[in-house]
Amino acid sequence: MPSNHLPLLLAAYQYKFGRDVEAMAQHLIDDIAVGWDELGTDLLDDAPPTLVATLTSGEHWPSRTLDHLITPDGSPLVRMTVTDTTASDLGIPWGYILHPQGIEVISMAHTGTGPLVAWDTDPSTPFSDHPAHWPPITTRRTPTTSRTARPPRPAAGAAPTGPRTAARR
Repeated sequence: MPSNHLPLLLAAYQYKFGRDVEAMAQHLIDDIAVGWDELGTDLLDDAPPTLVATLTSGEHWPSRTLDHLITPDGSPLVRMTVTDTTASDLGIPWGYILHPQGIEVISMAHTGTGPLVAWDTDPSTPFSDHPAHWPPITTRRTPTTSRTARPPRPAAGAAPTGPRTAARR
C-alpha cells in the first residue's frame, strides 16, 4: 500500500542510501534471492529520529525476505517475478518502480503506467491507498540517466510490464 511503502522508500532513498538510486536498487532488488515478505524500519537507518517516530509511531520491525520458503517438490527457490498478468494471481495490488527521478506508483486496478513521486518528496506526506488517487498516465516516461540506459527497476511490489522482482508488505 502506498501509505506504507512510499514513506519507507522515500526515507530510505534520502537517508539510508544517501540519494543513490543504484545503491537502493542493489539492496532492494539485486541482493535478494527470491523476494520480500515485508519491508521494515531498518530502511529508516540514518533518518532523523523525529521522522522515524512519525513514520512508525515508535514501532520497529525488520525487513524480511522470502528466502526461508520450501518448495512443494523440494526444488531450489526461484526469484519471484511479477508481471502485469501474474500480479492479480499473486494478490499484489500495487507496483513501485524506481526511476532516476522518483518512484512510479502503479495500482494494479489500472493498466499502464502510474504517476511518479519525486525522490525529494517529504516521507511524512500522507499517501492514499485508494487506487483512484493513483490513476494511470497515458504516456510512458523514459527515464534519463548519465549511465548506459537500462530498464527501470522495480522496488517493493509488482511491476506493470515484463518480468520484475516483487516485494510486498
